[in-house]
Amino acid sequence: MTKVNFFILKNGIIQRKHNTIYFIYKNEKNEIVNKILPIEKIYSIYAHGRITIKSGALSYLMQHGVPIHFFNKFGFYEGSFWPRETLVSGELLVKQVEHYLNYEKRLELAKEFVKGSLKNILVNLQYYQGSHNELLETINEIKNNILLLDKQNSIQQLMAIEGNTREIYYNSWNKFLPEKFRFEKRSRRPPENMINALLSFGNSLVYSVCLTEIYNTQLNPTISYLHEPFERRFSLSLDLAEIFKPLLSDRVIFKLINQDRIDESYFQKETNYCILNEKGKRLFLQSFDEKLKTTIKHRILKRKVSYQRLIRLECYKIIKHLLGLKKYKPFVIWW
Repeated sequence: MTKVNFFILKNGIIQRKHNTIYFIYKNEKNEIVNKILPIEKIYSIYAHGRITIKSGALSYLMQHGVPIHFFNKFGFYEGSFWPRETLVSGELLVKQVEHYLNYEKRLELAKEFVKGSLKNILVNLQYYQGSHNELLETINEIKNNILLLDKQNSIQQLMAIEGNTREIYYNSWNKFLPEKFRFEKRSRRPPENMINALLSFGNSLVYSVCLTEIYNTQLNPTISYLHEPFERRFSLSLDLAEIFKPLLSDRVIFKLINQDRIDESYFQKETNYCILNEKGKRLFLQSFDEKLKTTIKHRILKRKVSYQRLIRLECYKIIKHLLGLKKYKPFVIWW
């Protein structure tokens, strides 16, 4: 049976009755609704409302290996309830730590993460180049930045190139997106306008999806290579998210805007911030979930895999690198 992601936007309570999980909330008519969440179909839960989880329901979800990710009103990832790890490998953990402590080995992986990120950014811009010749200068600039990566000898230098490229990339959106979604500067906490609200919301989703996929492997999500491991965050998810944001978050944003499916009515604007309202979140989540379920014929496996599955495959490639089986090369969009 194919499992699916559940996205919850309403405020409510998750509780267990016998062997059934219910989400209880009030609808627009102020009527109490008991929605069944079939445990055998749940892959992960993304909670964007204020949710109370009864201990019995939480225990049951954890028994079935279902992670729950929580987001605040701005769409930022807040934290997760994480099932007990069943896929544990002492050998892999030792290798993960070893590749972090050995700066040369860490730098090698960090370069590949940035390289994958920048190459996927490049693919996105090349898609629009045919109808927007003015993107050529930006594309050449990013190509030059990619060539610089192998010459760098520190993580800080890699991060500087990555940050500079993203600034160039986001500014280039003004050449193919409508004026009302104009990008002026990246603002995060909180986002100041519609385009930043979309970016922040999408990037948080990519981070949490990467976290779910890491959980389903033997990798430890707290040991990373490009980003510094800190308390209270799963930094390996940040490394992976850099590669997949152009495919998942950015392409959803382009689609919603260019197909004229989203406008000012999908946002809540205040004096110092702008966020997606419930209607906007629902639209974005629906489009994002469709993107995760989209399939592509894998060039090596010779079979169709979903975009979400591509993240799991990336984790397996990292594991092979850590164990010395095969050098890691990042996922790059080929279509």
